[in-house]
Amino acid sequence: MILTVTLNTALDLTYRVPGLRPHTTHRVTDVVERPGGKGLNVARVLAALGHEVTATGLVGGATGEAVQEQLTLVPGVVDALVPISGTTRRTVAIVDTHTGDTTQLNEPGPVVTAAEWTAFLEVYEQLLGSASAVALCGSLPQGVPVGAYAGLVRAARTAGVPVLLDTSGEPLRRGVAARPDIITPNLDELAELTGSHDPLTAVQDARRRGARSIVASLGPEGLLAATPEGRWRATPPTRLHGNPTGAGDSATAGLLLGLTHRLPWPERLSHALALSMATVLAPGAGEFDRGAYEEWVGRVAVRGEASAA
Repeated sequence: MILTVTLNTALDLTYRVPGLRPHTTHRVTDVVERPGGKGLNVARVLAALGHEVTATGLVGGATGEAVQEQLTLVPGVVDALVPISGTTRRTVAIVDTHTGDTTQLNEPGPVVTAAEWTAFLEVYEQLLGSASAVALCGSLPQGVPVGAYAGLVRAARTAGVPVLLDTSGEPLRRGVAARPDIITPNLDELAELTGSHDPLTAVQDARRRGARSIVASLGPEGLLAATPEGRWRATPPTRLHGNPTGAGDSATAGLLLGLTHRLPWPERLSHALALSMATVLAPGAGEFDRGAYEEWVGRVAVRGEASAA
């Protein structure tokens, strides 16, 4: 079982409009509502690929109830979300169907009490007992300690469970020091972590700070990985136009598959990038175009570079 953790869950709303213009009224042509937050998106992709997934995290209020109701419609995902008194946030993605651009609006998360955080930790440690890998994903809601991910990484390592960390800012900096197996920053997050805007230098520095492997998103240019086995760059076979929301979460799902199946790194990167690209063609985060994924996974170009230090 793969375990995903989403501490700041969300109800994702996607609005499609013919053209997004400031200071005007828009007629929405399509509305999609889904359970959201990075870890839940990862869980949905993994389940669609036929893998057993358990999703945990924090959820509360009427919005949280809607998230859990939506989650019951996702075959293969076991709901192990922990209830809190605060209300789960909503996120709104506004897609301009003319340009393909997406505008994202994210509400703040709820305030989590110390007792609620303790209750979550008890559930998390129990779930680790049957997990083959764990993904710690997304931002921290208010009230959760800034070093929370570092503690969750250490608990996974103590349980002998490989752990992937996908967050940013201070939670990422502290989490890296706990030595996760994989981190998946984008270029801005990587630069904030290391102080370097050169990707090759930055991924090496991130490894020295504690991460065993780094897979950095280069946006439309693909992925850059630095691992104990070497360093690779994965390049997409074609350019895409579409909604990129959730593309990084699908890449995370691909990396988790490679981690649990012990695939060579070039294969892991091929699956991760193909899933990411296939999500750009899908209606929303947590979904992907299966035909495109199956076509592109064999066409992703993965080039080895100088061995990692």
